[in-house]
Amino acid sequence: MSDILLILFLITLIYIGVANRLFTYISVLAIQGVLLFGIAFIELIEINTLNLIFVLLETIVFKTIAIPFFMRRVIKRNNIKREAEPFISNFISVVIITAIILSSFLLSNTLHDRHLQKMFFVVAISALFTGLYIIASRRKVITHVMGYLIIENGVFILSLAVGNEMPMLVNTGILLDIFVSVLLLGIFINKIGDVIKEQDVDFLTNLKD
Repeated sequence: MSDILLILFLITLIYIGVANRLFTYISVLAIQGVLLFGIAFIELIEINTLNLIFVLLETIVFKTIAIPFFMRRVIKRNNIKREAEPFISNFISVVIITAIILSSFLLSNTLHDRHLQKMFFVVAISALFTGLYIIASRRKVITHVMGYLIIENGVFILSLAVGNEMPMLVNTGILLDIFVSVLLLGIFINKIGDVIKEQDVDFLTNLKD
């Protein structure tokens, strides 16, 4: 069952390559949160009940509800245009993201570690590089934050692969996830919109100390 959820997660990575609107990106992040909830519930059933509840609450409350809510608020408060405005066409983006996923499969086949769950590794690496690609190929600063959140989801998936043996690793990753995400969103809500009226990354080159 977890493999099906992981495949659905890969599909969301491809879909984000063709998304044109920022609210679509936010919806994809919310869907990924639901998928991570299901994966965590299936994979971490053997860990301490308190740790399991903590992980499940983080995926549902934080990744699925809180982050999408704050991202929508950031867009509306700062009057950011709803279009993602990529540097690269959607078709090429889909090709690149698909190539990332295929490369992750090929890389996983070169690794021979009995403790390594290859499907988790493939999805995690795909999410990491897709997030980096989103950061590099989108004009708006806020899409860079979304790319970073996709990278965090990839790290979370990688930690789930060893969650039963190392639950503290998962908890530590979650705490870092919450801290950094809230910090980034707080900066956007309180500062960025007041300083940068144009939400294009090209304008960041004009900032001075």
